[in-house]
Formats: sequence, C-alpha cells, structure tokens
Amino acid sequence: MFSRRDMLVVSAAGAAMTASTAHAASFGNPDQPPQGAVNAKGPGNLRDPGPQNEAIGSQFPSAQFPPATDVGGMPMDWASFNNAPRRIQNGGWARQVTQKDFAISDTITGVNMRLTAGGIRELHWHQAAEWAIMTYGSCRVTVLDALGRPYVADVNEGDLWYFPAGQPHSLQGLGPDGCEFVICFDDGDASEFNTLLVTDWFAHTPPEVLAKNFGVPAETFAEIPLQNLWIFQGKLPGDLAADRVAVSKAGRVPPHPFIFRLAASAPTKESRGGDVRVADSNNFTVSTTVAAALITVRPGGVREMHWHPNADEWQYYIKGKARMTVFNTGPNAMTMDFNAGDIGYVKRNLGHYVENVGDTDLEFIGVFRAPRYEEISLSDWLTHTPPALVAQHLNVDEATIAKWPDNAPGIMPKS
Repeated sequence: MFSRRDMLVVSAAGAAMTASTAHAASFGNPDQPPQGAVNAKGPGNLRDPGPQNEAIGSQFPSAQFPPATDVGGMPMDWASFNNAPRRIQNGGWARQVTQKDFAISDTITGVNMRLTAGGIRELHWHQAAEWAIMTYGSCRVTVLDALGRPYVADVNEGDLWYFPAGQPHSLQGLGPDGCEFVICFDDGDASEFNTLLVTDWFAHTPPEVLAKNFGVPAETFAEIPLQNLWIFQGKLPGDLAADRVAVSKAGRVPPHPFIFRLAASAPTKESRGGDVRVADSNNFTVSTTVAAALITVRPGGVREMHWHPNADEWQYYIKGKARMTVFNTGPNAMTMDFNAGDIGYVKRNLGHYVENVGDTDLEFIGVFRAPRYEEISLSDWLTHTPPALVAQHLNVDEATIAKWPDNAPGIMPKS
C-alpha cells in the first residue's frame, strides 16, 4: 500500500518525468548511467518505505529528488540556526554555527543573537573581527579603536557594524522590543561563547593590582561579579547624543564610522528580478576583512550563474524560499533548499546560482572574508568572448548568443 506521502512523491516525480521525457537522454540529464527521477522506471523506484522524519524531509525536496543534472558528491553546503542550541540568559540569547558544526565553513563563524530592550552583551573583545547585520529592532553599539578614539551609534534593521579584531565593544537592545542580529567572525573556528570579557578579567586579577591600575582603593572592587555576565538585563540607555558627549573626553573621534546603512544604500545592481547591495572596504571603509552583498530576488527570479574569485561565500537566508545549485570540477553538482534562518556556503571559484522558488521575495546576505566584493558573471564572460568561439563550444548560433545579457545583471527575472 502507498502512503499519502508516497503518492505525493510519485506524483511530483511523475510531473518532472513528463516535463523532461522528450529529451531525457541528452538534455538536462547528461550522465551515464542515467540518474534522476526521470530515469527511475522500476516499480516502487521512488518510494522510501524506511523510517523517516517527514517534517524534515519535506523541507528538502531537492535532496529527496535532485535535478537529473546533479552529479557526484560534494561536502554539505547547508546548515541552520533553526536547530542550533540557544544559550539563554536574562537579557537575551545566542546560538552559533562554527566549523565544528559545519565542516565546509572554514572562513566564517555565524552567530544569531537576541537582546531584549535594555539587554546587554557585556563589554568584551575578540581575537577575530566581528561583522554583523541587524535583522530586527534597534541596538546601541559602543567601540574603542586602537588609537583610543570612542564611537557610539544606534543601528536599525538592515544596518551593519564592523569591529576589527581586538577592539573592545558592547551591544545593548533598545526599545520597544530590543533587537536580533547575525554576527560573522572572520574565522571559522571562532566562538561567541569564548570571548575576552571585562568581568572575567576583573574577577581574575588580584584586588591590589586593580587598585594600582585604576588609582583607587582596593575596597572599590569588593563587590565585583565573580562570574561573567555575558548577556544580562540592564536599563535602557539614555539619549544617544548624551552618550556621545559622555565618552568624548579628549574630543577625538575615529575617522571612519563603524556602522553602515546597507539596506538603505543604493543598489549596485538592479533589474525587474531584484537587486544587489554591496558593502566592502570601498564604501564601508573600516571593514577591511569582510565584504558583503544583500540580495533580493523576486518570485520566480534567479541570482544569475556566477562565482567569486577572491573568497568563499557564507550565506544567511533572511526570508523566502531558495534553491541553490553549486558546480565543481569532476564534474560535481549539488542542489539544496534553503529557508529563513538557514545558512549556505560556497567555496571560492565554484559556480552557483540561487533561485527564488517561493511566492514572496527571497532575501539573503552573502558574506566574504575579503576586503572587497568580487563576482564573475557567466553570461558576462560569454558575451565578452568572440561569438564564433562560444558558438563552437555550445552548438548555439551567434544570433542567439547576441541576445544574452552582457551587463552582468546580478538578478534575472522570471521569464
């Protein structure tokens, strides 16, 4: 007997077979022996009668039934904050995906953090640079640069911040409902749970040394916390201007801002299919080790076939539904599905595209451990190569090649 799930599976695969039958052997299914659902002719070939978690399986139709063009085996390029354990404290929570959790991600660690209104991520610093995008609410950030110049700012949804390695900082949620954001460290082995905390240093320094260091009696430190605070509930900060006045005792300010209004910036590329906004060291000067692109793809559109020659791409899916195929030598090709809260990863120079397979806008961020954003468009390359040469490679006539986009559009709309 077929279960309801089996019937849905067979129906979906049958539709794919019908659409592809005409040229299955030569078009969209080049490999021998033939693979993919289009070639699954045997009775019950598409059924999965064994134990399964339908709730998980239904989220990955491209893994259940990959396109017939997928081939070989590649490292898993999907992870998610949705199943990452949360460390919860009074004032907020955090969860992370490091290389220990996501083997392919050796250049970036991702952290998802929530702070309540007044919730404080305590004063601290890292051995890696910290880049972040605000995905909800508002947050006040403070930082001191390497020349002792303080900076205080409020960041809102769609804004970025960047703190170079070793520069001390803090984060605090603002009203009315605090904030949520995603942090990227420029080191796949970094951890938000292993940072240099001001309370830890105080608690593990002899009181007489603290007294000498700060020029006050040792009794001043009699009630300091003996355990770190990490995230804790605090009072809502006051006026931003007042905080700025309070910290500017020497009147010195950093030459470049530590924040960038990415969502409000002008698109680098824009079409009917969506847009791409870029922040790197060219326009976000302080961000010397991390570049990023915020990408919006309209329903049915596709992030064009391309690759990045200078860095791996760490992706965070903010909203919508996506399907991404990554191409490597071999040949190897793998297709996976992504939803809000998921993480993708593409190694440097590997070809890929991202389709919007939902009925709402797809939005995701691509993060690169590099000072500048670089991208090579497949169509841009082929339309700037002698047409006769391209025609001989692909058996496509030159008149057709002349119709291909020659401006690296970034996003192609639904045809």
